[in-house]
Amino acid sequence: MSVNRSRGGVVLLSALVLDSTGNGMFQPLSLFYFFKLTPVSLPLIGVLVSLATVLTLPVPVLAGWLADRVGPLPLVVASQVAQGIGYLTFGQVHGPVGIFLSSSLVSIGVRFFWSTVFTAIADFSDGSTSTMSKDSWYAWANMTRTGGLGIGGLITTLAVAGGSDALYRVISNSSGACFLAAAVAIAVFVRAPRRAHETGEAVGYATMLRDRPFVAFTAINTVFAVSTGMLSLGLLLFVTQGLGGPTWLTPPVLAGNTILLALLGAPVIKRVAPYRRTRVLVAAGGLWAAWCLAFALLPPNQLGWVIPALIVATLLYTAADVMHAPVSMGLATALSPAAARGRYLAVFQYSFTIANMIAPAFFSILFALHRSLPWLALGALNLAALAGMLMLERIVPASAQRVAEPARS
Repeated sequence: MSVNRSRGGVVLLSALVLDSTGNGMFQPLSLFYFFKLTPVSLPLIGVLVSLATVLTLPVPVLAGWLADRVGPLPLVVASQVAQGIGYLTFGQVHGPVGIFLSSSLVSIGVRFFWSTVFTAIADFSDGSTSTMSKDSWYAWANMTRTGGLGIGGLITTLAVAGGSDALYRVISNSSGACFLAAAVAIAVFVRAPRRAHETGEAVGYATMLRDRPFVAFTAINTVFAVSTGMLSLGLLLFVTQGLGGPTWLTPPVLAGNTILLALLGAPVIKRVAPYRRTRVLVAAGGLWAAWCLAFALLPPNQLGWVIPALIVATLLYTAADVMHAPVSMGLATALSPAAARGRYLAVFQYSFTIANMIAPAFFSILFALHRSLPWLALGALNLAALAGMLMLERIVPASAQRVAEPARS
């Protein structure tokens, strides 16, 4: 096989399932794990975990630079090893220092993973004999990861019914094992060419910041990134405190969204392939704005018709999310010079990092004022982002606009 050909595509996607299953297994426990297994107070646990996350903010800059020099696949493997070891140490933690150190190791691994995995997928696509576009590869990756998150979450939901300390440790150890198994699978079986980083003029971060289309798109995508996380972040509070609904309503709505995301990514991308990437993202922004308006108009204490309306409105969110995830990464990749793809895609991840930082305060502050305010404000931001995408379209190169890419001979 040619050294310029990729191999192990099925293994790569399967490893992403393992990776996200490990993540999904521990995600439902999160802060509760340390609260249950250590004598440390919940407020201090929250501060320690938040500090561990904040310390990783410089990681994408380093990760992108390394990806352009050593290739992204070794960094993806290293990130999974770091997360695996971190989760395995969780069960040995007894105090604040241990919580901070183990959480920092996992957080660093998470940041390295997200800063390099999309470059790895793009490189794999470059050397693949498949005729799939990068958008389709990103869609399949998103589907497999979403499915893994759902599988992991279901396992933990069923397993913690007993709630014993030993079982919590089994879950963290199993999460660690999933990450380590994914790392071994990619390291042994997956190969991708690095030719995209061996040619072309070097592009530094200073030059990147003068790249108007890329910088503008990264800024606009921050709004879209807030939208992608707002359903899981705010739905439980909105349903119980805003609409006076039962707590049991939230899990099936979120589960339905997860199932649809896991099933529809690749088929939807195939359908939107003839359209410009910018227009697909404009449509996603419009759907998110409609979802927000629908949520804002839902009245409290009228569950007879609010429940079906809530479900229908969530379908608007799902439709937007299933289009945005792969197409946004496809456009970011298309705007990246081949010689600096690692740095560009790592910096693009800051749109999601910033969104994750501001979303909790955005929702909680506005929700405290009125149940509809977070949705009205987010809907307005999506309309502004939609308009921004239409303006950006004028300066995005025609070659980057295409969702479909030429078939390889």
